[in-house]
Amino acid sequence: MDFMEQAIALAKLAQGNVTPNPAVGAVLVKNGVVVGQGFTQPPGGQHAEIVAIEQAGADASGSTLYVTLEPCCHFGRTPPCTRAIISAGIKDVHASMIDPNPAVAGKGITELEDSGIKVTFGEHQEQSLQINEAYAKYIVTGMPFVTAKFAMSLDGKIATRTGDSKWISNAESRQFAHSLRHTSDAIMAGVNTVLADDPHLTTRSGGGRGGTTKKQPIRIIIDGKGRTPQGARIFHETGKTILVLGRPPAAGEKDAFSKLGAEIIEMPSVNGIIEMKPVLKMLAEREITSVLVEGGGILVGSLFDQELVDRVFAFISPIIIGGEASMAVAGRGADKLSDAHRLERVTTTRFGEDILISGYVASR
Repeated sequence: MDFMEQAIALAKLAQGNVTPNPAVGAVLVKNGVVVGQGFTQPPGGQHAEIVAIEQAGADASGSTLYVTLEPCCHFGRTPPCTRAIISAGIKDVHASMIDPNPAVAGKGITELEDSGIKVTFGEHQEQSLQINEAYAKYIVTGMPFVTAKFAMSLDGKIATRTGDSKWISNAESRQFAHSLRHTSDAIMAGVNTVLADDPHLTTRSGGGRGGTTKKQPIRIIIDGKGRTPQGARIFHETGKTILVLGRPPAAGEKDAFSKLGAEIIEMPSVNGIIEMKPVLKMLAEREITSVLVEGGGILVGSLFDQELVDRVFAFISPIIIGGEASMAVAGRGADKLSDAHRLERVTTTRFGEDILISGYVASR
């Protein structure tokens, strides 16, 4: 049995519930048998290693720990995991990746080795890095990880010329999209999407809308001119909504939206287009580490123009819409092909007749 793969599977169970902490899985093995396992609990709760150690009890002594991230060695909301590992008498530690947090970054491994524990790292590192790519960016740069997700026709349209967009992608694709929402801290959309589709912007994965096991991602609406209607569905869903305006709120506007459970924040704008970097910095200050951007084309294009997109999920449906219709990515765009944004580490997945192309935006 690959115990690190088992730890990775546990880490995935923590995704979407532990921000701003990393999602970690841990497995304790003694004489080839799993004696304890666990994953990160919500902030203030136990880390994966502690859950596994407590489950193992006396069997933790002399065991081997498989953990997806280097154990922490500093005081945060909880005490250092390294001390608990040493006290439990664990003899070997296999860590999949080094913690990019400058407060740890190899210091945890050094502390364990100095106490006589054998440490090995690097097993299934790419999988562990992907689970915590948002945490890694946030902890190193102070900015959230931005994912652009859109569904389009073969000719790049996200709606017809009349605005009809339900549904370009099929049910399987939409189900996967809900899993993306489930692991994101926030869902972002532009006001045109709200006006055209009146979306819920909730997740139905992991106990989503109507469930209790997963808190809803924060909904963020980018509205340069303040056109979002108070009757929109987003204000009548469980969870919090932030309305980002590119102009000062009108008299009584903050109070009116506050009664709907929404918060208004004014951000700098140019000709009604909000500058997105200050928005993302504001979200990071609120410990939001990952943002899933769901359209429309103007917002997605603006983020690409400002080079703020980290990853792309593009669902392509085998239909041709034609005409003057909304594009998946608008904005200023590239003047030359050599200036176009290119994806790397590209993967393709079939969802029925739909094809998902995903990849990371290459640095330029």
